[in-house]
Order: sequence, then structure tokens, then C-alpha cells
Amino acid sequence: MAVRHRLIKVSPSAVWAVLADGHRYAEWVVGTSHSEPVRGQWPHQDAAIRFQVPLGPLKLVNETVVRLCEEGVSLELEAHAGPLGTARIAIELRPWGEHCLVIVDEHPLQGAGGRLHNVGFEALIQMRHRTMLARLARLCENEVRQAREAPRQASVQGVAGAGHA
Repeated sequence: MAVRHRLIKVSPSAVWAVLADGHRYAEWVVGTSHSEPVRGQWPHQDAAIRFQVPLGPLKLVNETVVRLCEEGVSLELEAHAGPLGTARIAIELRPWGEHCLVIVDEHPLQGAGGRLHNVGFEALIQMRHRTMLARLARLCENEVRQAREAPRQASVQGVAGAGHA
């Protein structure tokens, strides 16, 4: 079972805002190039996202379904990967001071992924999670930074333009 964690230097609600946007799935999930909600209201239970995985000139189209959602706290997904089968991916958000500890737990459920699961496969999942969590952290931290800077930039521009006709 591949379990990995990362401290993201934003609030759990800021991380949840990214996880709860089905259109942004491909921005933080490694291997995907496009995502869009296709059923239900993401990230509520039984909602689904369709995503593309580019393999050279081919694009595999797969789906991820929400199996459990505790808003702002946890999200459990079932990722369908065609002939490779399905995997359970659980994402937990824990407040850690003013930051968010994100814990990802993934293991195969059905299909070839489950039959072929071994130490080498586990190592690949760990590397994928490290990259995925780094992407998620960068995305969340950049958004919070930009939101903080926007009001300051607007007020500086307002002061610079004050008194001019």
C-alpha cells in the first residue's frame, strides 16, 4: 500500500478548493493531460471525472469516480485505468497549525494492477505520489500567494494614480 504525505503551506480549505474543482484534476494528477466532470456534482459521492492519458500519438480516456467525500477533510476515489484495472486513492487533509498535512493512500483494487502489484510497482506509485503532491502544493501555494498579492497591487496602483486627471 503506497502511503505518502506532504505539508502544504496553506490552509486545508485552500487545498480543498483545488481538489473540489473537477476541471483542475489534470493540473495535479501525474500522467493526465485533460479532465472534465462527466456525472454528478464533483466531488460528491458517485460523481465522475473523465481524464486523458497521453501515450505518444494515442490518448487513453479513463474515468475517476468519487466513492466517499467528507467535504474539506477527505476524498476517496476509484480510478479506472482501462486494462490496468482500478485503484483506490484516498486523500486526507489534516490541519497542521496554519498549514495542511495531505496524506495520500493508494492501492489497486481490480484488474492487472492488482495481480501485478509488487515492491517495484509500489516504488513507482511512491514516485508518482511525490510528484503529484509537489504539483498540488505548488498549485495551492501559488494561488494563495497570488490572492494575497492582488489586493496589494491594486492599492499600489490606486495610490500611484491618485491626484492625476
